[in-house]
Amino acid sequence: MRMLSHILLAGAAVSALASSAHAAGFYLQEQSVRGAGRAYSGEVADTGVQSLWWNPAAIARSPREAYVGAHAVLVDADVANTGSTVTYPGGTTLPVSGEPRAFKPIQDGLVPNFAIATPIGDRFAIGLSMAAPYNFTTKYRRGAWARYDALESRLNSADIQLTGAMKVTDWLDLGVGVSAEYADAKLSTASPNLSPLLPDGITQLSGDGWDFGWSVGAQAHFDRLTLGASYRASVDHKLKGDVFVGGLLGPLAGGNANVPGSASFSTPWIATFGARYALTDRLTINGQVQRVGWGEFDAIDVKTPAGPQALAQNYNDVTSGGVGFDYALNDRLTLRAGVQYDPTPTPDDERTARVPDGDRWLYGAGATAKLTDRLTLDVAAAYIDFADSDVRHDTVFYPGTPAAVTTRLNGEVKGQGYIMSLGLTSRF
Repeated sequence: MRMLSHILLAGAAVSALASSAHAAGFYLQEQSVRGAGRAYSGEVADTGVQSLWWNPAAIARSPREAYVGAHAVLVDADVANTGSTVTYPGGTTLPVSGEPRAFKPIQDGLVPNFAIATPIGDRFAIGLSMAAPYNFTTKYRRGAWARYDALESRLNSADIQLTGAMKVTDWLDLGVGVSAEYADAKLSTASPNLSPLLPDGITQLSGDGWDFGWSVGAQAHFDRLTLGASYRASVDHKLKGDVFVGGLLGPLAGGNANVPGSASFSTPWIATFGARYALTDRLTINGQVQRVGWGEFDAIDVKTPAGPQALAQNYNDVTSGGVGFDYALNDRLTLRAGVQYDPTPTPDDERTARVPDGDRWLYGAGATAKLTDRLTLDVAAAYIDFADSDVRHDTVFYPGTPAAVTTRLNGEVKGQGYIMSLGLTSRF
């Protein structure tokens, strides 16, 4: 019975973590209010502290300045059951019971940014920035049809980066950044008992930890054209915390436990190339392409008292791109707008309910107002059009035992998102 308990515990922990890659894999671009206004179409080639997340070379030519920004992310989505089933020991297959539609499972959130930089002499600069690149929360009710795939999925991160930049020549700038990245995750899933007449159990995994990464970048400045390129390395995270399993009944009761556990995963690498071209003295055209290495999620490594297990992932590397413009209406006011296409890295036949995302188009508009000679105000708004997508995810609970229960999740996702951003930049 002790061995069976450990097998049940490991299986439940892996089932809960299996979708954590989807939570950890949701990358938030909202790291600059100025960037939000033009749909992140020119950040790698722009200068100043607001572009530090995209390019550490961005501060090589900028004055001493500080920036603080915040983005309200509002998502209106629903996830509907389209024929999910659960198969109990003995081969009995039944429809998954419960509420057939979940409204607004993706929680609204607030994303903060901060950056400060100062030149050192005529050719060097240093900067410090804080971003929140991987933050996401979804919640389903205990009676929702998606409960065997997800109840609560929460990932919070904070990336603190120290940057050094150099003006190498009259036209070339280089930069390098080193960062400490904190991640805090909590994942819970309902666990079926061996009869549809029995209430569900619950599995919950939580953990946190600090890890480290780096980035490099370059900018080339010509008469009317600026080119930018950068690379942000993958961060290998190891979260230490607890695994809780409760509510299992009958032969499964020996699997109830509260023990330490850990999970390891990697964030994607990000390669960015972009350009800004001053078409006139007032109008600048922007373009940017990003290759995001979601293939770093090749496996999720889980360790519990039952031993290590590896769960294969099938994320795809993706390429996103955007175009936009900045127009200086006068010396005090600049208007901007842009559009971006951002495909999901999740294969259509393996999407889970934890992050029910899809390919998306982002449309942004914004403005910068010069309040004083030293203080500017940035505002932006964006609309995200999510393509309709399907949730397809199979889970085997208590694998390798006679008590194995299989759930086959089938659902349909529809939704859209809204972003409102506000920021201040001060030269001092």
